[in-house]
Amino acid sequence: MITTKAVLYKTNKKLDGTCPLAIRVTKNRKPKYIFLGHFVKEKNWDPKNSCVKKAHANSARLNNLLKNKVADIDDVILEHESQNKELSINQIKKIVNGESKDETFFSYAETYFDNLFKAKKYNRWRADKPRVNNLKKFLKGEETYFHEIDVALLKKFRAYLSNERKVTERTIMNHYVVIRTLFNSAITDGVVDRKYYPFGKDKIKIKFPETIKIGLVEEDIRKIEELDLKEGSMIWHTRNVYMYSFYFAGMRLSDALRSKWSDFKNGRFYYKMGKNNKVDSIKVSAKVLAILDHYEKDKQSNDDYIFPELKKTNPKDPQDENRKINTSVKKFNKYLKRISEQAEINKKITNHIARHSFGNIAGDKVSPQMLQKLYRHTDIKTTMGYQANFIHKSADEALDAVLDF
Repeated sequence: MITTKAVLYKTNKKLDGTCPLAIRVTKNRKPKYIFLGHFVKEKNWDPKNSCVKKAHANSARLNNLLKNKVADIDDVILEHESQNKELSINQIKKIVNGESKDETFFSYAETYFDNLFKAKKYNRWRADKPRVNNLKKFLKGEETYFHEIDVALLKKFRAYLSNERKVTERTIMNHYVVIRTLFNSAITDGVVDRKYYPFGKDKIKIKFPETIKIGLVEEDIRKIEELDLKEGSMIWHTRNVYMYSFYFAGMRLSDALRSKWSDFKNGRFYYKMGKNNKVDSIKVSAKVLAILDHYEKDKQSNDDYIFPELKKTNPKDPQDENRKINTSVKKFNKYLKRISEQAEINKKITNHIARHSFGNIAGDKVSPQMLQKLYRHTDIKTTMGYQANFIHKSADEALDAVLDF
């Protein structure tokens, strides 16, 4: 139940002794205040009747304002209750102040994606927006409120994605993740009550299917290093970028391409990881220096990119860098396939395999804490989960012990 009452908010008393007039809106015993922009002294306020005393020069006008605002809020509440729509106090404030209309799931999502774009989080924007669009298609474009997206609806959505769109279980989970993210954000913003949250115990559980991560072994890496490739060719350049990424603990391609000469100081490489904005430094090995030597002749300034892919990025187009990186991913993957064929490596090699390869070769050699630092993982659990794909020694030894008879 939501209740409203005109009050004098005494907590914010001004230096002249006046306090702001407000409408207190209470839901689930939690009050919030809608301030009206007018102030009166405590001696001119009648708390019993919730009005300004007649002794105040503008009492009639102010009391009329209070009465109308309370009526407006009550109308909003009544309208939503009659339609069984969820309504938060923040929504009431926005509607009464004329800031926005009733917030639907998709209108809230649109604002969320606009903010992602403005924050230059283009990869998340590009990946998550189509997932919400798929939900909109499933609902045939109908305006839908958060409380209507319940467990039953999400189960039907899952069946729709699996049967009609023929997507994988991992892709379905990715759809659930963005919906959950929007719910959490909306709960924080007061747009929806937590009781309508459809995820968690006895509700929708997000569990990604296990995947097999196969990295290269030391012999594979040596084969790639020793390939006789024509200097200056595209396949030669692809090998350089791939090995540069590997030598820096499986650095993501996007971060490798963003590398600048100014990032190298006193034998260390300093960079900010694009995925989580973590800043760190790492030792520059002799193998990295050998790669850098090939590109130094094209260096125009200390702020110049090392590799050519981003050199002509348009600074006036915030998406240009991201587009060029995505184009480069496809181009490099094509040439990495040729590298695997020439090196006679019977494994699929992509840009991200550099990260798997480093993890595979690290195996039991490096402590989880040090790998966490090298990978720039925020949580050690992420490192442990990732590295579990590559640590086989103990299990292999246990198997040999049992079968050795």
